[in-house]
Parts: sequence; structure tokens; C-alpha cells
Amino acid sequence: MSELVVEDLYTAYGRADVLCGVSLRARPGEITCILGSNGAGKSTLIRSILGLTPVRRGRILFGGEDLAGRATHEVVARGIACIPEGRKVFPKMTVRENLLAGAYRERNARARAARIEQVYAAFPRLRERAAQIAGTLSGGEQAMLSIGRGLMADPRLLIVDEPSLGLSPLLVRENFAVIQRVNQAGVTILLVEQNVKQTLSIAHRGYVLSQGRVVAEGSAEALRADPEVQRAYFG
Repeated sequence: MSELVVEDLYTAYGRADVLCGVSLRARPGEITCILGSNGAGKSTLIRSILGLTPVRRGRILFGGEDLAGRATHEVVARGIACIPEGRKVFPKMTVRENLLAGAYRERNARARAARIEQVYAAFPRLRERAAQIAGTLSGGEQAMLSIGRGLMADPRLLIVDEPSLGLSPLLVRENFAVIQRVNQAGVTILLVEQNVKQTLSIAHRGYVLSQGRVVAEGSAEALRADPEVQRAYFG
């Protein structure tokens, strides 16, 4: 099972709680989105799930196992991968080397080769740029590389943080289409975004965070129709 369940989560920096009783569920095979403006607690939620920021209280269940308090490498070993905000490729490594870094836990050379072919099939431009230094790629190509590197881990749950950040509308549509195809291939997606319209067009369910609390939740259709969500995000 690839279900993620967050129960009554509190995470603090110093004495100040940033997440205050957050509960949510990312169902297997679905795209679940986390919406919210800057400072809502979205990044802290991701860091808590990945074990990068200690949890003060609550549980983070994945496949029935509580990951709260686990080290990041243990979380990754359970089948959770993250595509970070701002792409963050390894700029002095080639495209191929970046992709292989995403499969560092896979010891089988044939499995690594099969995964890299799957990434090249999704992003033909990365095949063309395989020997190019990643830091010289365009912003859109680095976004493709970041997604491809996340897929190289063969994750059961893929956390995608702000995939539209700094990209043109055309590249945003392309990346969201890839995320949707990844989900249709069976990967559970937790999509953290500010681009509400684009996100709700592909998500199954979602949650809205504000000041570290869940203030709205429901199906994508219900969130689009919610008057509070409309006022906050659609004017």
C-alpha cells in the first residue's frame, strides 16, 4: 500500500508551532494536492514527511508504518521520493549523471538502464542532452531533469514541490501533463503548489493550508466550488 496518512501533526521551529494539528490523507493511485500561499506551512509539511524537520507531535503513516522521527534515508528507502522546489539539479554533473544519482539505491545495472530509458521516453530532450552539464540547461530542461531524477528512484509516493515555479505557461502545462502520466502509471502523487487552477485540473483531492492549519479539504471539484477557495485564489 502506498497510502500516506498524516495525523494531528505539530512541527515547530524553536518554540513556535508552524504546523498545528495538520491531518491529511494521500490515497493510493491518486493525485492529492496541498494548496496555500507562501508561509502557509507547505514546505514545513514536506520537510516533516521527509524527516528533515523533527515532528513535535503526531504521526506520519506510510503503508501503515509510522515514519515520524525516522531519518531521511529511511523515509526514502520506504519508497518516498521528492522533486524539490526550484529544481535543484547537480549543476556540475551531466544530465545522465544526475539521473543515475536518483537511482543510487538500485544496485541492479539492468534496472537502472530500464529506468533511464523510461525517463528518456518521457523527456526526449534529456536524451539529446545526456552528456551536457546540467548547470548549462535552460530552466525548463532543468525542471524536466528534476522530475526525471525523482522517477529514477521508482517511488511509490512522489512528492512534487512547486513544479510551476519560474516556468513559462507552456512548460507548466508540459510538466503537469508528465505528472498526470506518472500518476496514471500507478504512482501516488502529493502535489504541493500555488498554481491553483492548474493543480485542481489534474488532482483528485486536495487540502488548503493557511497559517499551519488545514482550512479546507475535499475533492478537486468541491474545492473549485468552495466559496472561500474561490475568493482566496480565483478573485
